[in-house]
Amino acid sequence: MITPRKHIRLPPLPTIRDLVKLYRIRALRQLSQNFLMDERITDNIVKAAGKLRDHHVCEIGPGPGGITRSIIKKQPKKLIVVEKDPRFLPTLELLQECCKDFTDFQIEIDDIRSYNFETGFKEAPKHDWFEAPPPVHLIGNLPFSVSTNLIIRFLQSISEKNSAWTFGRSSMTLTFQKEVGERMVAPIMDKQRCRLSVMCQLWCEVQYKFTIPGKAFVPKPDVDVAVMTLVPLKYPLVDLPFKMVEKVLRTIFNMRQKYCIRGIEKLFPEHLRTDLGVKLCKLADIETTTRPFQISNEEFVRILYAYKVICEDHPGLEQYDFRAAKIPLME
Repeated sequence: MITPRKHIRLPPLPTIRDLVKLYRIRALRQLSQNFLMDERITDNIVKAAGKLRDHHVCEIGPGPGGITRSIIKKQPKKLIVVEKDPRFLPTLELLQECCKDFTDFQIEIDDIRSYNFETGFKEAPKHDWFEAPPPVHLIGNLPFSVSTNLIIRFLQSISEKNSAWTFGRSSMTLTFQKEVGERMVAPIMDKQRCRLSVMCQLWCEVQYKFTIPGKAFVPKPDVDVAVMTLVPLKYPLVDLPFKMVEKVLRTIFNMRQKYCIRGIEKLFPEHLRTDLGVKLCKLADIETTTRPFQISNEEFVRILYAYKVICEDHPGLEQYDFRAAKIPLME
């Protein structure tokens, strides 16, 4: 039986740097691997996630286990580490053995994009969406190559209340390139404001916690790193199909520096473009000469609902995508 302790002190362990040398593990560029060696920084990342004691935690891409050690010190009830690279199995098994008396430590050699959170967290309590967030957390130092794609996947799961969000408003504390983190929190008029800014803010409270200098990683990346915490909103700003929202925002921000009418028109086939573009702006009460980064979240919500109304009036229109091959509309 796992018995919690008031204060956890891990037995003496080789440093992460020593383990990497011992097992001759080098960071693979094709997997965008960068190791964090400084325990003070990993402790701060875990601190940004909030209370973890007796909670259920999934660490994404633990690598040699730097952040993992900091999570273990917080005494979670269950810790799942999902690592794609099997070379790290020996270092993770070492940590698993060290905390077996107080934390249920589960190692999954898997791709996080296909991992089943509902199975992994099956013992976690479920909270109603409008209650406090459940004791479920996602933490990870994400590879740069998948970070944006992954957060879009997570936002879709949040909008559909599935995967890790079957249990309620589960929180995420994740790392991104500093520029990506700045985009996620960018307000109206900000030079970094983009599709990702609006999508994150429609469904989550997004906090930029702190910056990790690139020199703290091995190998040193060319950029600094942002630590971000995202907690799903009780009341999302929009209640529409995720794919529709993503398509509309992507299309409008595809012409970020031009008047918004140019992007809005691209939502429609050429023979309907002029009329329906103007109609959408009128329904949404948006000036056609506004640029996308000048549009607030609330105004984007009006645009999205106006688009939905137009699609209802024109069956088949919702499937149109100007980037794809032309799809014949239903008469």
